[in-house]
Amino acid sequence: MTAPKKVSGSPREAIRPRDVLKARRLETRRFAISDGAPVEVVESGPGIAARLAALASRLTIRPVLAAGSYVPQLPWPWGLIDHAARVFLPASSTVRATVKLPNASAQLVRAKGVLPADGTRRVVLYLHGGAFLTCGANSHGRLVELLSMFADAPVLVVNYRLMPKHSIGMALEDCHDGYRWLRLLGYQPEQIVLAGDSAGGYLALTLAQRLLDENEEPAALVAISPLLQLAKEEKQAHPNIKTDAMFPSRAFDALGVLVASAAAKNQVDGKPEEVYEPLDHIRAGLPRTLIHVSGSEVLLHDAQLAAGKLAAAGVPAEVRVWPGQVHDFQVVGPLLPEAVRSLRQIGEYIREATD
Repeated sequence: MTAPKKVSGSPREAIRPRDVLKARRLETRRFAISDGAPVEVVESGPGIAARLAALASRLTIRPVLAAGSYVPQLPWPWGLIDHAARVFLPASSTVRATVKLPNASAQLVRAKGVLPADGTRRVVLYLHGGAFLTCGANSHGRLVELLSMFADAPVLVVNYRLMPKHSIGMALEDCHDGYRWLRLLGYQPEQIVLAGDSAGGYLALTLAQRLLDENEEPAALVAISPLLQLAKEEKQAHPNIKTDAMFPSRAFDALGVLVASAAAKNQVDGKPEEVYEPLDHIRAGLPRTLIHVSGSEVLLHDAQLAAGKLAAAGVPAEVRVWPGQVHDFQVVGPLLPEAVRSLRQIGEYIREATD
């Protein structure tokens, strides 16, 4: 499946004026709206399964990341994770189609009962996590399938280029190409929701800022356990650095080394790519934002900081905190009751934002 040749439909303002659309959404909104301050909701939990998942992560993933953080530039086989995940995808009636982008690929996912992506109704552009190093449409298959079902929408998952061979800036270009593919398919900005988890949250917010410069405002932004600030010091000083079941403090040192190294190798206008901090560029006009995050993970810092900055800029921002969960717990999909509940809430948010 390749991109259509030209954008169809009239300009957004000519079809549905932005101020009229926002007024209409406010009239029917079920979720709380922040007025200069973010809305924060603490969910119940964790259940037994979630506690076991956090313990398993603390005993397995965290030690591996701690060891690897001492030698981050070794040729670790990160790409194998997404390939291996394909074997464990459960058989289902979900439709998955490969989409060709200029420098990457994507997967168009449609859960059972969801209408095809034809430029009508709503669609989600999903940017997967994995520290910009690993994962893809397969590793996030369960999450995306549930998201498609609960949002009643097709989901385009971008398999963007990964570090250390490629830089974050190159990954962002692939995400932008995914958005343009949806626009060329006929979707208007108010029909598109940007979503991402972990490093994908960074890409989603940065893409929203780039689109704002292009006078494009998607309907909403959803971030799951998002990494939204590359700077490490405040995260490493956060109390959750001791309770995070996945990330040791040194993991953020290693990530910083890899990000800087990849950026230095990518020349932009004759100069090394600059490391971009999206939280330094929050302004009015960004799409309303929903963040789901674990109450015990260190990225709670990024979530609360981002929500505060967005609300202060007049952007409705809501944070839902899930106590005791492991980072990115929604990835395991139906294996955790809280993951299903979280994704159901996100689906409701997406449907409301695009109605």
